[in-house]
Amino acid sequence: MKIYQTQEIKNIALLGNDGSGKTTLTESLLYEAGIIQRRGRITQQNTVSDYFPVEQEYGYSVFSTVFHVEWNGKKLNIIDCPGSDDFVGSALTAMNVSDTTILLLKGANGVEVGTQNHFRYTEKLGKPVIFLVNQLDDENCDYDSILEQLTEIYGSKVVPVQYPVETGPNFNSLIDVLLMKKYSWGPEGGAPTIEDIPADQMDKAMEMHKALVEAAAENDEGLMEKFFESETLTEDEMREGIRKGLAVRGIFPVFCVCAGKDMGVRRLMEFLGNVVPFVDQMPQVHNTRGEEVAPVVDVPASLYFFKTAVEPHIGEVQYFKVMCGKVHEGDDFTNADRGSKERMAQLFCCAGATRIKVEELVAGDIGCTVKLKDVKTGNTLNAKGAENRFNFIKYPNPKYTRAIRAVNEHETEKMMNALQRMREEDPTWQIEQSKELRQILVHGQGEFHLRTLKWRMENNEKIMIQFDEPKIPYRETITKAARAEYRHKKQSGGAGQFGEVHLIVEPYYEGMPAPELYKFGSQEYRINAKSTDVVDLEWGGKLVFVNSVVGGAIDARFMPAILKGVMQRMEQGPLTGCYARDVRVIVYDGKMHPVDSNELSFMLAGRNAFAQAFREAGPKVLEPIYDVEVFVPSDKMGDVMSDLQGRRAMITGMQSENGYEKITCKAPQKEMSSYCTSLSSLTGGRASFITKFASYELVPGDVQQKLVAEYKGGDDE
Repeated sequence: MKIYQTQEIKNIALLGNDGSGKTTLTESLLYEAGIIQRRGRITQQNTVSDYFPVEQEYGYSVFSTVFHVEWNGKKLNIIDCPGSDDFVGSALTAMNVSDTTILLLKGANGVEVGTQNHFRYTEKLGKPVIFLVNQLDDENCDYDSILEQLTEIYGSKVVPVQYPVETGPNFNSLIDVLLMKKYSWGPEGGAPTIEDIPADQMDKAMEMHKALVEAAAENDEGLMEKFFESETLTEDEMREGIRKGLAVRGIFPVFCVCAGKDMGVRRLMEFLGNVVPFVDQMPQVHNTRGEEVAPVVDVPASLYFFKTAVEPHIGEVQYFKVMCGKVHEGDDFTNADRGSKERMAQLFCCAGATRIKVEELVAGDIGCTVKLKDVKTGNTLNAKGAENRFNFIKYPNPKYTRAIRAVNEHETEKMMNALQRMREEDPTWQIEQSKELRQILVHGQGEFHLRTLKWRMENNEKIMIQFDEPKIPYRETITKAARAEYRHKKQSGGAGQFGEVHLIVEPYYEGMPAPELYKFGSQEYRINAKSTDVVDLEWGGKLVFVNSVVGGAIDARFMPAILKGVMQRMEQGPLTGCYARDVRVIVYDGKMHPVDSNELSFMLAGRNAFAQAFREAGPKVLEPIYDVEVFVPSDKMGDVMSDLQGRRAMITGMQSENGYEKITCKAPQKEMSSYCTSLSSLTGGRASFITKFASYELVPGDVQQKLVAEYKGGDDE
């Protein structure tokens, strides 16, 4: 295979809502480029993209598929991404390592929630967008309506390059207003018949052509001057204007295809090859030191590994982008993240499960390799003289959490190893062994996401697993000051145990003044702090421990033991057994025995005195509250609002954003555990949401009573 240079390579991410036809389009692209001799079908489970067993079982894409096509002396690396928002990690990865995105729209549906989500990500990453309307032969397709919808949502930057003469079952021709030609196909698609635009379409075509010329001229001063002089541009000038406009997101061209019948695909590839920006024409990536790393070949090589796939009989296949320099078979590298040494034994270009051996890949190119010893997704390999490290992919927060356990407890360790391997393939899975909740938690993007994990665990790994409702990490705190004293005394022959601790507890907040005087009943307690320890609790909040003992009532050497006893009780709060936080403890008095006092005695006395005082100090339970943003179609706004209010959510704002309504609110974690399933059901899968931890807030009184009663029941047992 030819070695392509940086200025001959283009990297493209293929995105779109579930069911928009990305896998089918991939088959047509590969077929037109001669990579495959026959187009596969999803129903026959023989497509290049969906080749993993779980994808064939469910009939939808789970992993991104990297493939390439060679066209007119150019190499197009294309990454076909899953459409479901549950697998957004693959789409984000693809967008980050690509330079241009194709956003596929289903002819019958137009702009869907997946379109909106993907477009938002391209906006954040500053990536060029080409809209591609597919399935024009669907009887419910209305191209003019889709164009209107796109313009309404994304503004005047949306400019059609093509339009169909007719949509529905009779679709077989389109007008290209860049080339000003009519393209027609026979029933089998493939190579088109190209002819002049018929008279009855000329007015519409000329109007769209003028709009396209104007949009192309807007992105280049020289072209704009020429446009004002002659009101037209040559074909090459238009291409140059569109290329510059794409690079700065100044134009969003709209193309048409019917991928299932291989109509319009060849013309799309011509546009990708001729007009889409090359790797070296796009903004450069920065390494972790903030330095720009240009895709040039005359420097030591750096490779960024963006994807891992585990394939039967092969093991791990590692996909990488050459960020700079060149890589050859047999080159030695150092892992910038792990410090290990690696040798590049084999290099491949990708075409789904098919790999084509190559001897060299240059800056900007995408390839894969096998049999690396210690490379994980997100790692950077550097050749001698290179000192780069990359960390530019930011994944969204999880939306769906379940506790996971092996049905056979003896397989727990095996299950954990399998989960870690799966996380290598999909970094949006997060695995957490919660000491607090005594559960293994798996966090993902949705119910679909975790259902896929379960299928793979049971069918590929042969480990039967069970999902349970995750416990909620409540917190305990107090609302007023209280005092308690506790004597620990034990005598059983010989040396006994004795320790007595008197302490005060009160709520702590940042910047509160030092303690001076407390009054309980008619008794006053004056505090003279000798020392103060501030403990930053690993679960959030603080414990402030004040030693105010006078007259040697408790020896200073026993203070750490009292603090240890208090900390033990903070880890298992007196009210519900959850972690306690934001408490100031003042030890002001006590007693000790010259023989029987020891550290254990004072640890137990401190622990029990703290528990007694805590229960008298107006204890409250706090629950985790999340900031939630819901993107919903306007016709479903009322249903979604009612549902959120039923989940104890506090609505903080509403606004329109790109054709969708955005609701912002604060909601308790407890009420959001299955929200993605409910939201999908309420809106027919047309809404999406994102969450982020905000704070801990007091739970309502009835919820607290229930939690306390449940814990007491557990205590009795």
